[in-house]
Amino acid sequence: MEDKLQHLADRRRLTQGGGGEKRVAEQHEKGKQTARERLEMLLDQGSFIELGAFVQTNLGDAGSLDIKNPGEGVVAGCGTIDGRRVYLYAQDFTVAGGSLGEAHAAKICRVLDLAGQNGAPLIGLNDSGGARIQEGVSALDGFGSIFYRNTIYSGVVPQISVIMGPCAGGAVYSPALTDFVFMVNQTGNMFITGPQVIKAVTGESVSSEELGGAATHNQTSGVAHFYAQSEEDCIRQIKELLSFLPSNNLDEAPLSSPREPALSAEELVTIIPESPNKAYDVREIILRVVDGSEFMEVHSGFAQNAVVGFARIGGRPTGVIANQPLVKAGCLDINSSDKIARFVRFCDCFNLPLVTLVDVPGYLPGVEQEWGGVIRHGAKILYAYSEATVPQISIILRKAYGGAYIAMNSSSLGADLCLAWPTAEIAVMGPEGAVNIINRRELEASENPEQARFDLVQQYRAKYANPYIAAARGWIDQVIDPRETRAALIHGLKMLETKREQRPQRKHGNIPL
Repeated sequence: MEDKLQHLADRRRLTQGGGGEKRVAEQHEKGKQTARERLEMLLDQGSFIELGAFVQTNLGDAGSLDIKNPGEGVVAGCGTIDGRRVYLYAQDFTVAGGSLGEAHAAKICRVLDLAGQNGAPLIGLNDSGGARIQEGVSALDGFGSIFYRNTIYSGVVPQISVIMGPCAGGAVYSPALTDFVFMVNQTGNMFITGPQVIKAVTGESVSSEELGGAATHNQTSGVAHFYAQSEEDCIRQIKELLSFLPSNNLDEAPLSSPREPALSAEELVTIIPESPNKAYDVREIILRVVDGSEFMEVHSGFAQNAVVGFARIGGRPTGVIANQPLVKAGCLDINSSDKIARFVRFCDCFNLPLVTLVDVPGYLPGVEQEWGGVIRHGAKILYAYSEATVPQISIILRKAYGGAYIAMNSSSLGADLCLAWPTAEIAVMGPEGAVNIINRRELEASENPEQARFDLVQQYRAKYANPYIAAARGWIDQVIDPRETRAALIHGLKMLETKREQRPQRKHGNIPL
Protein backbone atom coordinates (compact mmCIF):
# COMPACT_ATOMS: atom_id res chain seq x y z
CA MET A 1 0.00 0.00 0.00
CA GLU A 2 2.82 2.42 0.82
CA ASP A 3 4.25 1.95 -2.67
CA LYS A 4 0.86 2.44 -4.29
CA LEU A 5 0.16 5.61 -2.28
CA GLN A 6 3.56 6.99 -3.25
CA HIS A 7 2.82 6.20 -6.91
CA LEU A 8 -0.53 8.02 -6.56
CA ALA A 9 1.19 11.05 -5.03
CA ASP A 10 3.71 11.10 -7.87
CA ARG A 11 0.93 10.85 -10.47
CA ARG A 12 -0.93 13.73 -8.85
CA ARG A 13 2.24 15.81 -8.74
CA LEU A 14 2.89 15.20 -12.44
CA THR A 15 -0.69 16.00 -13.41
CA GLN A 16 -0.85 19.17 -11.35
CA GLY A 17 2.53 20.28 -12.65
CA GLY A 18 1.18 20.61 -16.19
CA GLY A 19 3.92 20.81 -18.78
CA GLY A 20 6.68 21.17 -16.20
CA GLU A 21 8.58 24.01 -14.58
CA LYS A 22 10.14 25.30 -17.80
CA ARG A 23 6.85 25.63 -19.67
CA VAL A 24 5.12 27.09 -16.63
CA ALA A 25 7.88 29.72 -16.45
CA GLU A 26 7.38 30.49 -20.16
CA GLN A 27 3.66 30.92 -19.54
CA HIS A 28 4.35 33.40 -16.75
CA GLU A 29 6.83 35.30 -18.91
CA LYS A 30 4.02 35.90 -21.42
CA GLY A 31 1.97 37.52 -18.66
CA LYS A 32 -0.36 34.51 -18.40
CA GLN A 33 -1.33 32.29 -15.49
CA THR A 34 -1.51 28.52 -15.79
CA ALA A 35 -4.85 26.71 -16.09
CA ARG A 36 -4.82 25.68 -12.43
CA GLU A 37 -3.81 29.14 -11.22
CA ARG A 38 -6.74 30.61 -13.14
CA LEU A 39 -9.17 28.14 -11.59
CA GLU A 40 -7.78 28.93 -8.17
CA MET A 41 -8.46 32.64 -8.72
CA LEU A 42 -11.96 32.01 -10.03
CA LEU A 43 -13.34 29.43 -7.61
CA ASP A 44 -14.09 29.48 -3.90
CA GLN A 45 -11.12 28.10 -1.96
CA GLY A 46 -11.14 24.32 -1.72
CA SER A 47 -14.28 23.89 -3.82
CA PHE A 48 -12.76 22.45 -7.02
CA ILE A 49 -13.58 18.83 -7.86
CA GLU A 50 -11.43 17.71 -10.78
CA LEU A 51 -12.81 15.28 -13.35
CA GLY A 52 -10.72 13.20 -15.73
CA ALA A 53 -7.50 14.17 -13.99
CA PHE A 54 -5.61 11.11 -15.27
CA VAL A 55 -7.06 10.99 -18.77
CA GLN A 56 -4.45 10.34 -21.46
CA THR A 57 -4.36 9.25 -25.08
CA ASN A 58 -1.55 6.68 -24.89
CA LEU A 59 -3.01 3.88 -22.78
CA GLY A 60 0.30 2.03 -22.83
CA ASP A 61 1.72 4.64 -20.45
CA ALA A 62 -1.31 4.62 -18.14
CA GLY A 63 0.55 2.94 -15.28
CA SER A 64 3.88 4.74 -15.66
CA LEU A 65 5.24 8.07 -14.49
CA ASP A 66 6.52 8.90 -17.97
CA ILE A 67 3.45 10.75 -19.20
CA LYS A 68 3.74 12.79 -22.37
CA ASN A 69 0.69 15.05 -22.03
CA PRO A 70 -0.58 15.15 -18.42
CA GLY A 71 -4.32 15.71 -18.35
CA GLU A 72 -4.34 15.96 -22.16
CA GLY A 73 -3.90 19.74 -21.99
CA VAL A 74 -7.14 20.66 -20.22
CA VAL A 75 -8.22 20.81 -16.59
CA ALA A 76 -11.95 20.15 -16.10
CA GLY A 77 -14.36 19.84 -13.21
CA CYS A 78 -16.82 21.50 -10.88
CA GLY A 79 -16.56 24.13 -8.15
CA THR A 80 -18.37 27.04 -6.59
CA ILE A 81 -18.24 30.80 -7.08
CA ASP A 82 -19.68 32.74 -4.14
CA GLY A 83 -21.22 29.47 -3.02
CA ARG A 84 -22.98 28.72 -6.32
CA ARG A 85 -22.04 25.64 -8.36
CA VAL A 86 -20.42 26.02 -11.78
CA TYR A 87 -18.87 23.55 -14.21
CA LEU A 88 -15.77 24.62 -16.04
CA TYR A 89 -12.69 23.74 -18.00
CA ALA A 90 -9.37 25.50 -18.47
CA GLN A 91 -7.09 24.71 -21.37
CA ASP A 92 -3.47 24.24 -20.29
CA PHE A 93 -1.11 25.87 -22.77
CA THR A 94 1.88 24.35 -20.97
CA VAL A 95 0.79 20.86 -22.14
CA ALA A 96 1.07 20.44 -25.92
CA GLY A 97 0.13 24.09 -26.35
CA GLY A 98 -3.35 23.33 -25.00
CA SER A 99 -4.08 21.69 -28.36
CA LEU A 100 -7.39 19.89 -28.75
CA GLY A 101 -7.40 16.17 -29.44
CA GLU A 102 -9.94 13.42 -28.91
CA ALA A 103 -9.38 12.97 -25.16
CA HIS A 104 -9.11 16.74 -24.59
CA ALA A 105 -12.49 17.25 -26.32
CA ALA A 106 -14.08 14.37 -24.37
CA LYS A 107 -13.21 16.07 -21.07
CA ILE A 108 -14.81 19.31 -22.25
CA CYS A 109 -17.90 17.48 -23.50
CA ARG A 110 -18.28 15.75 -20.18
CA VAL A 111 -18.44 18.99 -18.16
CA LEU A 112 -20.81 20.48 -20.74
CA ASP A 113 -23.12 17.50 -20.27
CA LEU A 114 -22.87 17.72 -16.50
CA ALA A 115 -23.60 21.45 -16.55
CA GLY A 116 -26.71 20.87 -18.66
CA GLN A 117 -27.91 17.90 -16.63
CA ASN A 118 -27.35 19.59 -13.27
CA GLY A 119 -28.52 23.06 -14.24
CA ALA A 120 -25.35 25.02 -13.53
CA PRO A 121 -23.41 27.62 -15.57
CA LEU A 122 -20.55 26.49 -17.81
CA ILE A 123 -17.31 28.50 -17.99
CA GLY A 124 -14.58 27.73 -20.52
CA LEU A 125 -11.11 29.28 -20.13
CA ASN A 126 -9.55 29.16 -23.61
CA ASP A 127 -5.79 29.14 -24.19
CA SER A 128 -4.95 26.77 -27.02
CA GLY A 129 -2.84 26.40 -30.11
CA GLY A 130 -5.81 24.82 -31.93
CA ALA A 131 -6.43 21.30 -33.17
CA ARG A 132 -3.86 18.60 -32.41
CA ILE A 133 -2.72 17.98 -35.98
CA GLN A 134 -1.27 14.55 -35.19
CA GLU A 135 -4.76 13.25 -34.34
CA GLY A 136 -6.24 14.32 -37.68
CA VAL A 137 -9.97 13.85 -38.07
CA SER A 138 -10.33 12.74 -34.44
CA ALA A 139 -9.54 16.31 -33.38
CA LEU A 140 -12.07 17.69 -35.86
CA ASP A 141 -14.71 15.32 -34.52
CA GLY A 142 -13.89 16.59 -31.04
CA PHE A 143 -14.63 20.18 -32.10
CA GLY A 144 -17.94 19.10 -33.60
CA SER A 145 -18.96 17.33 -30.40
CA ILE A 146 -18.29 20.49 -28.40
CA PHE A 147 -20.20 22.72 -30.84
CA TYR A 148 -23.19 20.36 -30.68
CA ARG A 149 -23.32 20.59 -26.90
CA ASN A 150 -22.86 24.37 -26.91
CA THR A 151 -25.95 24.47 -29.10
CA ILE A 152 -28.26 22.02 -27.34
CA TYR A 153 -27.53 23.56 -23.92
CA SER A 154 -27.99 27.11 -25.25
CA GLY A 155 -30.84 28.65 -23.28
CA VAL A 156 -30.62 25.84 -20.71
CA VAL A 157 -27.62 27.05 -18.70
CA PRO A 158 -25.55 30.24 -19.08
CA GLN A 159 -22.38 29.55 -21.06
CA ILE A 160 -19.37 31.84 -20.70
CA SER A 161 -16.17 31.75 -22.77
CA VAL A 162 -12.97 33.43 -21.62
CA ILE A 163 -10.18 34.08 -24.12
CA MET A 164 -6.92 34.24 -22.17
CA GLY A 165 -4.57 33.13 -24.93
CA PRO A 166 -4.75 32.11 -28.59
CA CYS A 167 -8.03 30.75 -29.96
CA ALA A 168 -7.78 30.10 -33.70
CA GLY A 169 -9.34 28.18 -36.55
CA GLY A 170 -12.26 25.92 -35.70
CA ALA A 171 -11.73 26.56 -31.97
CA VAL A 172 -13.31 30.03 -32.26
CA TYR A 173 -16.76 28.64 -32.95
CA SER A 174 -17.31 27.26 -29.47
CA PRO A 175 -16.95 30.73 -27.89
CA ALA A 176 -19.09 32.17 -30.68
CA LEU A 177 -21.89 29.75 -29.74
CA THR A 178 -21.83 30.68 -26.05
CA ASP A 179 -23.70 33.52 -24.36
CA PHE A 180 -20.82 35.79 -23.38
CA VAL A 181 -17.19 36.13 -24.46
CA PHE A 182 -14.56 37.77 -22.25
CA MET A 183 -11.17 38.71 -23.69
CA VAL A 184 -7.95 39.70 -21.94
CA ASN A 185 -6.01 42.53 -23.56
CA GLN A 186 -2.68 41.70 -25.22
CA THR A 187 -2.81 37.97 -24.41
CA GLY A 188 -6.19 36.84 -25.74
CA ASN A 189 -6.83 36.71 -29.49
CA MET A 190 -9.30 35.01 -31.84
CA PHE A 191 -9.31 34.53 -35.60
CA ILE A 192 -10.32 31.97 -38.20
CA THR A 193 -7.09 32.39 -40.17
CA GLY A 194 -3.97 33.91 -38.64
CA PRO A 195 -1.78 36.75 -39.90
CA GLN A 196 0.59 34.42 -41.78
CA VAL A 197 -2.19 32.78 -43.77
CA ILE A 198 -3.77 36.13 -44.56
CA LYS A 199 -0.40 37.45 -45.74
CA ALA A 200 0.08 34.43 -48.01
CA VAL A 201 -3.42 34.50 -49.49
CA THR A 202 -4.32 38.19 -49.71
CA GLY A 203 -1.01 39.96 -49.26
CA GLU A 204 -2.35 41.93 -46.27
CA SER A 205 -0.01 42.47 -43.33
CA VAL A 206 -1.61 42.54 -39.89
CA SER A 207 -0.53 41.64 -36.37
CA SER A 208 -2.34 39.08 -34.22
CA GLU A 209 -3.52 41.84 -31.89
CA GLU A 210 -4.84 44.01 -34.73
CA LEU A 211 -6.50 41.06 -36.40
CA GLY A 212 -8.16 39.41 -33.44
CA GLY A 213 -7.18 41.05 -30.17
CA ALA A 214 -9.46 42.09 -27.33
CA ALA A 215 -9.90 45.67 -28.58
CA THR A 216 -10.75 44.50 -32.12
CA HIS A 217 -13.43 42.05 -31.02
CA ASN A 218 -14.90 44.37 -28.38
CA GLN A 219 -15.10 47.45 -30.60
CA THR A 220 -15.13 46.41 -34.27
CA SER A 221 -16.44 42.89 -34.78
CA GLY A 222 -18.68 42.59 -31.72
CA VAL A 223 -17.54 38.98 -31.20
CA ALA A 224 -16.53 39.72 -27.59
CA HIS A 225 -18.81 41.20 -24.94
CA PHE A 226 -16.32 42.14 -22.22
CA TYR A 227 -12.80 43.60 -22.27
CA ALA A 228 -10.32 43.01 -19.45
CA GLN A 229 -6.96 44.63 -18.87
CA SER A 230 -5.60 41.62 -16.97
CA GLU A 231 -6.55 38.10 -15.97
CA GLU A 232 -7.38 39.32 -12.47
CA ASP A 233 -9.69 41.99 -13.92
CA CYS A 234 -11.29 39.36 -16.13
CA ILE A 235 -11.99 37.02 -13.20
CA ARG A 236 -13.57 39.89 -11.27
CA GLN A 237 -15.88 40.68 -14.20
CA ILE A 238 -16.92 37.03 -14.58
CA LYS A 239 -17.94 36.89 -10.91
CA GLU A 240 -19.89 40.13 -11.26
CA LEU A 241 -21.76 38.82 -14.31
CA LEU A 242 -22.68 35.55 -12.60
CA SER A 243 -24.15 37.47 -9.67
CA PHE A 244 -26.95 38.70 -11.98
CA LEU A 245 -27.74 35.35 -13.59
CA PRO A 246 -29.81 32.34 -12.55
CA SER A 247 -28.08 28.98 -12.65
CA ASN A 248 -30.40 27.69 -15.38
CA ASN A 249 -33.55 28.41 -17.36
CA LEU A 250 -35.86 26.99 -14.67
CA ASP A 251 -34.43 29.03 -11.79
CA GLU A 252 -35.02 32.65 -10.89
CA ALA A 253 -32.12 35.09 -10.70
CA PRO A 254 -30.75 35.65 -7.17
CA LEU A 255 -32.55 38.46 -5.36
CA SER A 256 -30.79 40.88 -3.03
CA SER A 257 -31.81 43.64 -0.65
CA PRO A 258 -32.86 46.83 -2.50
CA ARG A 259 -30.42 49.74 -2.36
CA GLU A 260 -31.17 53.32 -3.21
CA PRO A 261 -29.20 54.84 -6.12
CA ALA A 262 -26.05 56.68 -5.12
CA LEU A 263 -26.98 59.50 -7.52
CA SER A 264 -29.90 61.85 -6.96
CA ALA A 265 -33.23 61.30 -8.73
CA GLU A 266 -33.78 65.07 -8.70
CA GLU A 267 -31.23 65.36 -11.50
CA LEU A 268 -33.46 63.29 -13.81
CA VAL A 269 -35.51 66.43 -14.41
CA THR A 270 -32.60 68.25 -16.06
CA ILE A 271 -30.63 65.46 -17.81
CA ILE A 272 -32.61 65.67 -21.07
CA PRO A 273 -31.73 68.96 -22.82
CA GLU A 274 -34.44 71.46 -23.71
CA SER A 275 -33.36 71.28 -27.34
CA PRO A 276 -34.81 68.07 -28.85
CA ASN A 277 -31.74 67.64 -31.05
CA LYS A 278 -29.12 67.97 -28.32
CA ALA A 279 -27.33 64.84 -27.12
CA TYR A 280 -27.01 63.47 -23.59
CA ASP A 281 -25.66 60.27 -22.04
CA VAL A 282 -28.52 57.84 -21.33
CA ARG A 283 -26.33 56.06 -18.78
CA GLU A 284 -26.79 59.08 -16.53
CA ILE A 285 -30.48 58.17 -16.39
CA ILE A 286 -29.81 54.47 -15.82
CA LEU A 287 -27.45 55.18 -12.90
CA ARG A 288 -30.11 57.30 -11.17
CA VAL A 289 -32.72 54.57 -11.38
CA VAL A 290 -30.94 51.27 -10.58
CA ASP A 291 -29.86 49.93 -7.20
CA GLY A 292 -26.67 51.48 -5.90
CA SER A 293 -26.18 53.26 -9.24
CA GLU A 294 -24.44 50.06 -10.38
CA PHE A 295 -24.78 48.98 -14.00
CA MET A 296 -22.81 46.21 -15.73
CA GLU A 297 -22.74 47.20 -19.36
CA VAL A 298 -22.47 44.47 -22.00
CA HIS A 299 -20.83 45.15 -25.38
CA SER A 300 -19.82 48.59 -24.11
CA GLY A 301 -17.36 49.17 -26.97
CA PHE A 302 -19.54 47.87 -29.81
CA ALA A 303 -22.51 49.59 -31.51
CA GLN A 304 -22.42 52.39 -28.98
CA ASN A 305 -25.64 53.97 -30.27
CA ALA A 306 -27.34 51.37 -28.07
CA VAL A 307 -26.66 50.53 -24.42
CA VAL A 308 -27.45 47.11 -22.93
CA GLY A 309 -26.52 45.59 -19.61
CA PHE A 310 -27.49 44.24 -16.22
CA ALA A 311 -28.63 46.06 -13.11
CA ARG A 312 -30.76 45.48 -10.03
CA ILE A 313 -34.01 47.33 -9.56
CA GLY A 314 -35.54 46.86 -6.13
CA GLY A 315 -33.10 43.98 -5.57
CA ARG A 316 -34.23 42.18 -8.74
CA PRO A 317 -31.65 41.45 -11.51
CA THR A 318 -32.94 43.08 -14.70
CA GLY A 319 -31.84 43.50 -18.29
CA VAL A 320 -31.68 47.16 -19.35
CA ILE A 321 -31.78 48.32 -22.97
CA ALA A 322 -31.53 51.95 -24.06
CA ASN A 323 -30.90 54.11 -27.10
CA GLN A 324 -27.79 56.28 -26.70
CA PRO A 325 -28.30 59.84 -28.06
CA LEU A 326 -24.55 60.53 -27.70
CA VAL A 327 -23.78 58.26 -30.67
CA LYS A 328 -25.55 58.60 -34.04
CA ALA A 329 -28.36 60.39 -32.17
CA GLY A 330 -29.42 56.97 -30.84
CA CYS A 331 -30.55 55.72 -34.26
CA LEU A 332 -30.91 52.00 -34.78
CA ASP A 333 -28.58 50.46 -37.36
CA ILE A 334 -27.27 47.04 -38.35
CA ASN A 335 -24.92 46.50 -35.42
CA SER A 336 -27.11 48.00 -32.71
CA SER A 337 -30.02 45.87 -33.94
CA ASP A 338 -27.94 42.70 -33.54
CA LYS A 339 -26.71 43.86 -30.15
CA ILE A 340 -30.17 44.60 -28.77
CA ALA A 341 -31.84 41.51 -30.22
CA ARG A 342 -29.25 39.10 -28.85
CA PHE A 343 -29.35 40.67 -25.40
CA VAL A 344 -33.16 40.58 -25.29
CA ARG A 345 -33.16 36.91 -26.26
CA PHE A 346 -30.58 36.04 -23.58
CA CYS A 347 -32.65 37.74 -20.87
CA ASP A 348 -35.78 35.96 -22.09
CA CYS A 349 -33.95 32.60 -21.97
CA PHE A 350 -33.09 33.08 -18.32
CA ASN A 351 -36.16 34.78 -16.85
CA LEU A 352 -34.66 38.26 -16.50
CA PRO A 353 -37.23 41.06 -16.87
CA LEU A 354 -36.57 43.75 -19.47
CA VAL A 355 -36.58 47.51 -19.02
CA THR A 356 -36.27 49.55 -22.22
CA LEU A 357 -35.47 53.28 -22.25
CA VAL A 358 -36.50 54.81 -25.56
CA ASP A 359 -35.06 57.86 -27.29
CA VAL A 360 -34.85 56.91 -30.95
CA PRO A 361 -35.28 59.15 -34.01
CA GLY A 362 -35.46 56.19 -36.42
CA TYR A 363 -33.32 53.72 -38.31
CA LEU A 364 -30.02 55.10 -39.59
CA PRO A 365 -30.44 56.14 -43.25
CA GLY A 366 -27.82 55.48 -45.90
CA VAL A 367 -26.88 53.34 -48.88
CA GLU A 368 -24.36 51.35 -46.83
CA GLN A 369 -27.01 50.45 -44.28
CA GLU A 370 -29.57 49.44 -46.89
CA TRP A 371 -27.10 47.34 -48.85
CA GLY A 372 -25.84 45.81 -45.61
CA GLY A 373 -29.32 44.52 -44.84
CA VAL A 374 -30.62 46.93 -42.18
CA ILE A 375 -34.13 45.65 -42.97
CA ARG A 376 -33.13 42.10 -42.08
CA HIS A 377 -31.09 43.12 -39.05
CA GLY A 378 -33.69 45.59 -37.83
CA ALA A 379 -36.31 42.86 -37.96
CA LYS A 380 -34.30 40.93 -35.37
CA ILE A 381 -35.30 43.46 -32.70
CA LEU A 382 -38.96 43.12 -33.63
CA TYR A 383 -38.65 39.34 -33.45
CA ALA A 384 -36.74 39.29 -30.15
CA TYR A 385 -39.14 41.56 -28.27
CA SER A 386 -42.22 39.86 -29.74
CA GLU A 387 -40.85 36.45 -28.81
CA ALA A 388 -40.00 37.42 -25.22
CA THR A 389 -42.37 36.26 -22.48
CA VAL A 390 -40.59 37.77 -19.47
CA PRO A 391 -41.96 40.96 -17.85
CA GLN A 392 -41.30 43.92 -20.16
CA ILE A 393 -41.46 47.61 -19.25
CA SER A 394 -40.81 50.47 -21.68
CA ILE A 395 -40.22 54.13 -20.84
CA ILE A 396 -40.21 56.71 -23.63
CA LEU A 397 -37.81 59.44 -22.57
CA ARG A 398 -37.88 61.71 -25.62
CA LYS A 399 -38.04 60.72 -29.29
CA ALA A 400 -39.96 57.66 -30.46
CA TYR A 401 -40.44 57.98 -34.20
CA GLY A 402 -41.67 55.65 -36.90
CA GLY A 403 -40.71 52.00 -37.13
CA ALA A 404 -37.99 52.50 -34.52
CA TYR A 405 -40.69 53.41 -31.97
CA ILE A 406 -42.37 50.10 -32.67
CA ALA A 407 -39.09 48.18 -32.53
CA MET A 408 -38.09 49.52 -29.11
CA ASN A 409 -40.68 47.38 -27.33
CA SER A 410 -43.86 49.30 -27.95
CA SER A 411 -47.13 48.01 -26.53
CA SER A 412 -47.96 46.49 -29.92
CA LEU A 413 -44.88 44.21 -29.64
CA GLY A 414 -45.96 42.95 -26.23
CA ALA A 415 -44.62 45.38 -23.63
CA ASP A 416 -46.57 44.80 -20.42
CA LEU A 417 -46.22 48.33 -19.07
CA CYS A 418 -45.57 51.41 -21.21
CA LEU A 419 -44.60 54.65 -19.50
CA ALA A 420 -43.54 58.04 -20.83
CA TRP A 421 -41.87 61.15 -19.52
CA PRO A 422 -43.55 64.49 -20.31
CA THR A 423 -40.69 65.10 -22.77
CA ALA A 424 -41.78 62.13 -24.92
CA GLU A 425 -42.59 62.63 -28.60
CA ILE A 426 -44.35 59.74 -30.35
CA ALA A 427 -44.99 60.17 -34.05
CA VAL A 428 -44.72 58.59 -37.48
CA MET A 429 -41.66 60.72 -38.15
CA GLY A 430 -39.75 63.65 -36.68
CA PRO A 431 -41.58 67.00 -36.64
CA GLU A 432 -39.12 68.69 -39.01
CA GLY A 433 -39.48 65.99 -41.65
CA ALA A 434 -43.25 65.84 -41.24
CA VAL A 435 -43.64 69.59 -41.67
CA ASN A 436 -41.48 69.57 -44.79
CA ILE A 437 -43.87 67.03 -46.33
CA ILE A 438 -47.24 68.16 -45.00
CA ASN A 439 -46.67 71.89 -45.25
CA ARG A 440 -44.41 72.06 -48.29
CA ARG A 441 -46.58 74.45 -50.29
CA GLU A 442 -47.26 76.65 -47.30
CA LEU A 443 -43.54 76.96 -46.64
CA GLU A 444 -42.78 77.74 -50.28
CA ALA A 445 -45.34 80.56 -50.22
CA SER A 446 -44.16 82.01 -46.91
CA GLU A 447 -42.27 85.29 -46.81
CA ASN A 448 -40.27 84.00 -43.86
CA PRO A 449 -39.83 80.22 -44.41
CA GLU A 450 -37.58 79.65 -41.38
CA GLN A 451 -39.97 81.27 -38.93
CA ALA A 452 -42.91 79.54 -40.57
CA ARG A 453 -41.14 76.17 -40.33
CA PHE A 454 -40.34 76.77 -36.65
CA ASP A 455 -43.97 77.66 -35.86
CA LEU A 456 -45.32 74.66 -37.77
CA VAL A 457 -42.89 72.29 -36.05
CA GLN A 458 -44.09 73.51 -32.65
CA GLN A 459 -47.70 73.07 -33.74
CA TYR A 460 -46.96 69.56 -34.98
CA ARG A 461 -45.32 68.63 -31.68
CA ALA A 462 -48.29 69.89 -29.70
CA LYS A 463 -50.96 68.41 -31.96
CA TYR A 464 -49.51 65.11 -33.14
CA ALA A 465 -46.45 64.07 -31.10
CA ASN A 466 -47.22 64.67 -27.42
CA PRO A 467 -47.42 61.57 -25.19
CA TYR A 468 -51.00 62.18 -24.13
CA ILE A 469 -52.25 61.28 -27.60
CA ALA A 470 -50.78 57.76 -27.29
CA ALA A 471 -51.99 57.64 -23.67
CA ALA A 472 -55.52 58.50 -24.80
CA ARG A 473 -55.46 55.44 -27.06
CA GLY A 474 -54.18 53.23 -24.22
CA TRP A 475 -50.76 52.68 -25.78
CA ILE A 476 -49.07 54.57 -22.93
CA ASP A 477 -50.19 53.48 -19.47
CA GLN A 478 -48.90 56.49 -17.57
CA VAL A 479 -47.06 59.75 -18.16
CA ILE A 480 -44.79 60.10 -15.14
CA ASP A 481 -42.57 62.66 -13.46
CA PRO A 482 -38.97 61.57 -14.25
CA ARG A 483 -38.26 61.51 -10.52
CA GLU A 484 -40.90 58.77 -10.17
CA THR A 485 -39.12 56.46 -12.61
CA ARG A 486 -37.47 54.15 -10.09
CA ALA A 487 -40.64 53.76 -8.02
CA ALA A 488 -42.67 53.08 -11.17
CA LEU A 489 -40.21 50.38 -12.27
CA ILE A 490 -40.13 48.69 -8.86
CA HIS A 491 -43.94 48.63 -8.68
CA GLY A 492 -44.20 47.47 -12.29
CA LEU A 493 -41.73 44.61 -11.84
CA LYS A 494 -43.55 43.55 -8.67
CA MET A 495 -46.88 43.66 -10.52
CA LEU A 496 -45.49 41.45 -13.29
CA GLU A 497 -43.36 39.02 -11.26
CA THR A 498 -45.80 36.11 -11.68
CA LYS A 499 -46.36 36.66 -15.40
CA ARG A 500 -47.03 33.47 -17.36
CA GLU A 501 -47.80 33.45 -21.07
CA GLN A 502 -48.82 30.64 -23.37
CA ARG A 503 -47.78 30.76 -27.02
CA PRO A 504 -48.83 28.58 -30.00
CA GLN A 505 -47.02 25.25 -30.05
CA ARG A 506 -44.16 25.03 -32.54
CA LYS A 507 -40.79 23.44 -32.96
CA HIS A 508 -39.07 26.84 -33.03
CA GLY A 509 -39.43 30.14 -34.81
CA ASN A 510 -37.30 31.37 -37.70
CA ILE A 511 -35.61 34.59 -36.62
CA PRO A 512 -34.44 36.69 -39.62
CA LEU A 513 -30.74 35.91 -39.26
